[in-house]
Amino acid sequence: MFRRALLASFLVLAASGAHAQAPTPAQMHERAIVLDTHFDTPANFSARGWSIMDRHDYAVDGTQVDYPRMVEGGVDGGVFVVFTPQRGRDVVADMWSRDHALLRTVEILEMTARHHEHFVLVTTADEARAAVAEGRKFVFISLENGAPLAGDLSLMQTFYRLGVRMMGPVHFANNDLADSSTDPAGPEWGGLSEKGRAFVRHANDLGIVIDPSHASDAALDQMLELSRAPLVLSHSGVKAVYDHPRNIPDDLLRKLADKGGVIQVNAFSGYMVETPRIPERNAALIALTEKYGPQRDVKPEQREAYLAERAAIEAKYPLPRANMDDLMQHILHVVETVGIDHVGLSGDFDGGGGIEGLEDVTTFPALTERLVAAGFTQSDLDKFWGGNVLRVMEQVQAAAAR
Repeated sequence: MFRRALLASFLVLAASGAHAQAPTPAQMHERAIVLDTHFDTPANFSARGWSIMDRHDYAVDGTQVDYPRMVEGGVDGGVFVVFTPQRGRDVVADMWSRDHALLRTVEILEMTARHHEHFVLVTTADEARAAVAEGRKFVFISLENGAPLAGDLSLMQTFYRLGVRMMGPVHFANNDLADSSTDPAGPEWGGLSEKGRAFVRHANDLGIVIDPSHASDAALDQMLELSRAPLVLSHSGVKAVYDHPRNIPDDLLRKLADKGGVIQVNAFSGYMVETPRIPERNAALIALTEKYGPQRDVKPEQREAYLAERAAIEAKYPLPRANMDDLMQHILHVVETVGIDHVGLSGDFDGGGGIEGLEDVTTFPALTERLVAAGFTQSDLDKFWGGNVLRVMEQVQAAAAR
């Protein structure tokens, strides 16, 4: 009897001790490999006086990602984006797009070389894991918009050799590869063009992850049919939560998951809550852009004035802003519909993203707290924050090897 009572007491103490030692959300966040699949931060690399090694403030200069803030937010790395705006579709525009993308890619390579103690360019999931073990931030490279490739798809191999491992065929407007989800003129190809179909084949052959984030539903559907490997929507949402052209319907969400793919939920307010059109606001913003240029191109010496004038417009003509509750609705809908293996996150930082409560990379632990409160385990967090995307990266490269 004594032995049984002693054993029972020991088990009670052990259980209470285990409970006392349960990891906190902060510790769980630290244990996960945390990555974001869509950092538009390379647009800042050429800004005079701006360095990724300095700690910046979103309220001061409008930027959302740098090394000190990655450390503070427990962010291990991400996909750094080579964004190319659509500037026509003739030979001259194709050449400009090619050169722009090559220059931006080189700027990313230069950044990782200059700050090699803190950053490392990676092209595989294993290299990313090794970088985390070394205490360095890993950098994948992605092309957003296929305009740099439209004139010559053999350039896909050129960018591959430079380290690019993710590519999105289209952006806000239709191009020679695919229909966009947001072109005011509507669909042109009914999905993919013949060159767009070739883009899918070449990406599969090279081991490049296809990112249909800005593609029309028809183009996404066709990419899912054609691709021999899973796809990653690097920054998208779901129509069932908010009906916007940039968000995908549940039938395509299920097809994406059936193929092993992942949707990285996009923390972009305009794609998450109703945003009314205010003509006076739009006119003021157009005038601001004409004065200073697009926000990502504002000169450092003019940034303070630009942000002050932008803030005045926001105060005069405020818009509803999405918050963490809205973001959680998208995340939980994906989990309930297709499971934890097919979801992750992108703040779309430095590209217009950011919501109330998730303003820059320092706020990622706050999302982990929300996820843990919703019942996410350590295994769930490991998949959500990086494991799912790294798994797809491995599958895409294995398919290319076959």
